[in-house]
Amino acid sequence: MSNIANNLKYLRKKKGLTQQQFADEMGIKRASVGAYEESRAEPKYELLTRIADFYGLTMDELANDTINDKWKPTPRGNAANVRVLSITVDGENKENIELVPVKASAGYLNGYADPEYIAELPKFSLPMFRQGTYRAFEIKGDSMLPLQPGSVVIAEYVENWNDIKPGHTYVVISRNDGVVYKRIAFKYKADKGLKLLSDNKTYDPYWVPASDILEVWQAKAYISTQLPQPSPEPTMETLTAMVAQMQKTISTVVDKRQVD
Repeated sequence: MSNIANNLKYLRKKKGLTQQQFADEMGIKRASVGAYEESRAEPKYELLTRIADFYGLTMDELANDTINDKWKPTPRGNAANVRVLSITVDGENKENIELVPVKASAGYLNGYADPEYIAELPKFSLPMFRQGTYRAFEIKGDSMLPLQPGSVVIAEYVENWNDIKPGHTYVVISRNDGVVYKRIAFKYKADKGLKLLSDNKTYDPYWVPASDILEVWQAKAYISTQLPQPSPEPTMETLTAMVAQMQKTISTVVDKRQVD
């Protein structure tokens, strides 16, 4: 945390604020500002996120960069930017799969990069998911039917958003929409972000700006307590439609042969 102390002091002075003025902006005591700037205390994660937003920085920049007159911020919207990802491991030093229940999805927006928050999430492991970084998300709503609400999607972390594949499903974490499970329409565009589609066509597609996206996870499997139902027996209507389609196909083939 040594960089944070120096960064806080530099950023405050560059903005022309006294310790008391900055304390008022953050809703904290002036003595706390002095303690943070002198490394006598460490601000909690929630306060750090507010400070980063106040200065228009990422948490990674505030915590790890040496911010001074020569420092330049990383351009936003770069899909290949390195991002901080908090994980947990088991007794054999293998990565766990952390579960983000629906009730915890709001808190995930604030704690997704906080090791303490991630450590408190339920966790498990599966033998087929040992290579890579995975997280499980409980989904809500009916926008991705036939996948039922309450299903748990197991997804692999996508570090480079240029690797996102159109037509595949992903869990997208964004500032405005939170945790959503959607299908991707196009490749990632730095000037636009991602266009998200619902498998349930009653929901309209929409764009998530690049500046709003926090994390992207590619869906690999799902767990559900609702087992698939057998296909219904064909009705007279469906049989008639099938026969009509076959007749149409046959007629098209015959007409083509006559032309040839």
